[in-house]
Amino acid sequence: MIFNKIARAYIIIKIILNYGLDEIIPKKYFIFHFFRKIIFWIPNKNKNIEFSKRLILAIEKLGPIWIKFGQMLSTRNDIFKKDIIKQLQNLQNEVTPFDSKIAIRCIENSMNNKIEKIFNNFNKSPIASASIAQVYTAKLKNGKRVVVKVIRPGIIKKIKSDIKLMLVLAKFLSKIFKYGKNLRLIDIIIEYKKIILNETNLLYEAVHTIQLRRNFKESNMLYIPKVYINYCNENVMISEKINGIKISNIFDLKKNNVNMKLLAERGVKIFFTQVFRDNFFHGDMHPGNIFVSYENPDDPKYIGIDCSIIGRLTKLDKYFLAENFVAFFNRDYRKIAKLHIDSGWVDKKTNVNDLESSIRVVCEPIFEKSLSDIYFGKILLAFFSSTKDFKINIQPQLILLQKTLFYIEGIGKQLYPELNLWKTAKPFLENWIKNETRFLKILSILKENAILLAINFDGKKLFKNSFYEEREKKIKKKEKINILILCKSIFLFLLGTTIILFSLFLFMNENINQILFNILVFTSVILFIFSWKFLNRI
Repeated sequence: MIFNKIARAYIIIKIILNYGLDEIIPKKYFIFHFFRKIIFWIPNKNKNIEFSKRLILAIEKLGPIWIKFGQMLSTRNDIFKKDIIKQLQNLQNEVTPFDSKIAIRCIENSMNNKIEKIFNNFNKSPIASASIAQVYTAKLKNGKRVVVKVIRPGIIKKIKSDIKLMLVLAKFLSKIFKYGKNLRLIDIIIEYKKIILNETNLLYEAVHTIQLRRNFKESNMLYIPKVYINYCNENVMISEKINGIKISNIFDLKKNNVNMKLLAERGVKIFFTQVFRDNFFHGDMHPGNIFVSYENPDDPKYIGIDCSIIGRLTKLDKYFLAENFVAFFNRDYRKIAKLHIDSGWVDKKTNVNDLESSIRVVCEPIFEKSLSDIYFGKILLAFFSSTKDFKINIQPQLILLQKTLFYIEGIGKQLYPELNLWKTAKPFLENWIKNETRFLKILSILKENAILLAINFDGKKLFKNSFYEEREKKIKKKEKINILILCKSIFLFLLGTTIILFSLFLFMNENINQILFNILVFTSVILFIFSWKFLNRI
C-alpha cells in the first residue's frame, strides 16, 4: 500500500515538473529549487507552450479526479488569471468505459442475485461512462424501463489517495504565497473531497433525487425521475428512464416548437427556488444533466438527472447573497461593502470606504452593458475580484453555487439570447428578502445563530482574555507544529530518494556489494514510511 502511494506521488511530481508548473514557486525559496535540480532533474519538456495551456495538459494527464477539481476551480478568478480560467473551463472529463462483465458482477454482488432474475433484459453497452460511474439501460421484471448506474471499481481508494496528495500540495502553496490562507485552498479541497466521495455512494444520490422530486412534485417547471429505492445501494442505483430532448440540442427544441423564452425563464426560476425556498440545489446542472419534456411545447418542463452533488447555504449566507444582488442592481456599493464585512466574507477590520471604492471600480463597468447582458455568476466573480486586495474569506459552498449559476445562465442565454436574468429573478429575490426580514424571522435567525453571531461579530469583545485568545494561541501553536512536521516529512522523503538513487548507481556497478545494497534499500524504505507517517499527522 505504501509503495503504491509513493509511486503515485512520484508520478504526480513527474507530471508537474514535466510541464514546468514549479515555475510559479518564488525564486526566494532557493532551497526548493536547489533540491529540485539535485534530486528531481526531470526537465520541462513543454517550454514553448504558455503556462495556462501547460497547466491544463498536466491536469488532463493527472486523470479524472484532478480534471473534476479543475472544473470546480474554473469559476475562481480570485485565484487564477483570465487565460487560466478560460483553459480550465475547456477541461473535458473523457473516461474509457470499463468492462461490462465487471459491471454485471458488481450488480449481482450488490443485489445478491443473478442479473437475469433482476431484469427482463439488460443492455450490455453503456449509454454513458464517467470518472465515477457507468450507466446502462434495462427493463425490470414489472416491465418498467430503467437506467442502471454502477460505481467504477477501485475508484474510492484512488480518490482518497489523490486527495491526500492534493492536500499536501495545498498546504505547501498556502505557506509560500502571500494570499494562500485567505484563498482557503485546504478548505476547498476538503469540500471537494466531501462532494466527490458522496458521488461514490449511490445511496446519497438516490435520497437526493427523492428529495428533489418531492420538492417539485406539483411543479410545472421541473420533473425529477422516480428512484426505485428497493433496488439501490452504495454501488448501484436504478431509476426511471426518461424521454426528452437534451437542453443543448437547440435545433430539436425549435423543431418541436418549444417555447424558448418560457423555457429560459423557468431555468432561472428553478435555480432561485432551489436555493432560496428549499435550500437544496442541484450542484451539477451542466447541459449533460438536463433534458426537456416536449409533450406540451407551449408549457415546457425541465427534466433533471444525476443529483449526486447537492448544495446548501446557511440562512445568513442566503440573506447576504440576496441583499448583495439587489444592492448591486441598485448600484449601492457601500451596502455591498458593509454586507461583505458583516457576513465575514472579508476581514472584520477592513476599511469600508476602501472596500466600497474597490467594488465600485470592478462593478461599475458592468453597467455599460444592457441589463439583459448581465450575469449573476459574473456579479459574484466581480465581488470576489474586488476583494482581492483585502483579506478575502471565500466560502466553499459559494463556489458550488457560482458554478451552478454559470451553467444555468449559460443555458438560459443559449435558449433565448434576449433573456433578462435580473427581470426574471428580481421579484423572487425581493419577495424572499421581504419575507425573511420580518420580525419573527429575524428572532428565529438570532436564536439559532446566537453563538455564531457572537463569535463572528463581537467575539473579541465578548470573550477577551479568555476563550477567544486561548483559541487563537492553540491555532498558532498547531500551525507551527504542522510546519515542523511537514519539514521533517520532506527531509526524510528527500533523504530516502537520495539513498535510492545511490543504491541504483551501486546496482549498475559490476562489483556490487549485495549487503550494502540491501541495507541502503531497506533504509530508504524505512525513511519513506516515516515520511508518510509524519505527513499523516498534519
